[in-house]
Amino acid sequence: MNIKETFSQATDSLKANKIRSSLTLLALVIGVFSVIVSTTAVAVIDSFFTNTMSILGTDVITVQKNPAVQLGPDDASKRNRKNIKFEDAEELDERMNIGEGMSPVTSFSFTKVSFNNEETDPDKSIRGGNSEYIANNAYNLEDGRNFNEEDIQYARKVAIIGKDIQTELFKSEYPLQKTIRIDGQPYTVIGVLESKGQIMGQSFDDFVLIPYTTGINVYGGNRGIGIQLRAPAITMMEETIDEVTGIMRVIRGVSPVDDNDFEVVTNDSLSGTFDAFTYILYFAGFAIGGITLLGAGIGVMNIMLVSVTERTKEIGVRKAVGATRKAIVNQFLMEAVFLCQLGGVIGLIAGIAAGNYVAVLIDSEPVIPIWSVGLSFFGMLIIGLVFGVYPAFKASKLDPIESLRYE
Repeated sequence: MNIKETFSQATDSLKANKIRSSLTLLALVIGVFSVIVSTTAVAVIDSFFTNTMSILGTDVITVQKNPAVQLGPDDASKRNRKNIKFEDAEELDERMNIGEGMSPVTSFSFTKVSFNNEETDPDKSIRGGNSEYIANNAYNLEDGRNFNEEDIQYARKVAIIGKDIQTELFKSEYPLQKTIRIDGQPYTVIGVLESKGQIMGQSFDDFVLIPYTTGINVYGGNRGIGIQLRAPAITMMEETIDEVTGIMRVIRGVSPVDDNDFEVVTNDSLSGTFDAFTYILYFAGFAIGGITLLGAGIGVMNIMLVSVTERTKEIGVRKAVGATRKAIVNQFLMEAVFLCQLGGVIGLIAGIAAGNYVAVLIDSEPVIPIWSVGLSFFGMLIIGLVFGVYPAFKASKLDPIESLRYE
């Protein structure tokens, strides 16, 4: 029996039992959909996370009060941690021997920025830093200069602006050496950063950077901050982390028997936390899909058994004209596989489409997880074969004479 004939018979069998076939197909579609939508969505999020990490410094270490990602219930001991202060950052800088490029990191305000008659929305981040902030956050100066020691030491009112700020305020003028106003204070623009774009609708260019000492004078220094620094080389990340951890424990007076009351975060640690999260999502998707597919497989076996019963006389005729047991087995197995693959294709298309809707929501690139596509086809083949074997062998063992008498 050729493939075309088997395909035709399988299609006729499905049409003859529309309701049962539709319900079985629906179960197959839901099973494949749940697996594919979860793997696609996780792949989209993974792509988003990778792209986000790629625009941050790969050798940057961040010291902060709380974990960057919290999995599980909130820990009261972490909520009660004391803030990291500017003084802690300065003392860390003085004590470090391996680490370099220390920069305090904080947002002093979210407000509007104005220049002459132009004005931004009142949600612009006013960040504080020093000359190392640009390198630590993988920015490049498009024009102008970075902060120098005098800007920090004398708390000068100078500013480096992101590309979005330039676009909004300086439509027809060159921004360097122009005076912008932030919360009633004048700042001279000394630099413009190259654009880094946006991810998940969040722009990386929508902020103004001022010396952190200036921010302390204007907004006050009694606030929690983060500290960024760099390892001299990627191969020295562990040594740098150990040094920073030891110094910060001393600065914050942590007892030798107590855990750290701060977090040391790197790209690798964020990746590890994210991987643990994605494993949970993958497992959940496969577990739900597996249970659904088990039920769908039973449904496939049921519809094939019904098909064997309804086509008993047809099987008798085929055996009477010389069809072998192998031919009968192949026919019913191929019909079961065809049913499974049809449900798999529909579920696959729906799952990829729904999974990539996440890419639309977070403004990321669409992803088609090739390995899960291949796995779905292979999985549907296995389900068709496993749950189609019994009906196929039952059909092949029918007595041709008794089958011909069947009404």
